[in-house]
Amino acid sequence: MVSTTADRSAAALWVPVGLGPEQPDGFDERVAEIAGPWAERFMIFEHELDGHYPTGVAYRYLAILAVRPDRQGQGIGTALLDAHHAILDQEGIAAYLKASDERTRDIYLRHDYADYGSPVELPGGPFVYPMLRQPRTAGDPVCLPSVDTVSRHGWRASVSPDVGQALMDGPS
Repeated sequence: MVSTTADRSAAALWVPVGLGPEQPDGFDERVAEIAGPWAERFMIFEHELDGHYPTGVAYRYLAILAVRPDRQGQGIGTALLDAHHAILDQEGIAAYLKASDERTRDIYLRHDYADYGSPVELPGGPFVYPMLRQPRTAGDPVCLPSVDTVSRHGWRASVSPDVGQALMDGPS
């Protein structure tokens, strides 16, 4: 599922994953389509992280969350996350991602993700932080009641699980 802003200034790619560590059908093709000339590097990255994925639980893998540099810090990425998390909470599905550095790890910690094992040091590269977010239940005091969310900067995200996309409007 791809969530994006109406003006395409931000996008998130969520990949559904079953109970095992295997990649979903068509994963390589999806990566090639989305990553284009960087697909081979992305697949090497994925290979290095084999064995660091959750098992025994279905989850959605946040493969990519990107916001144009001139739009960062305005709550757009948060609105995309919150809207999709609301759907996952309603469906009782966990979310998994790999934070690329400590700064992004800290951001995801604020969105109820927790470290999933130890950081992974890539060959000749930085550490990557596998993280898992368990779904909130109706009894959780901070559970979002719907899939229509507003960030602190006024961005509104509405996600339709039937259509499989997110629509966002700017600050009201």
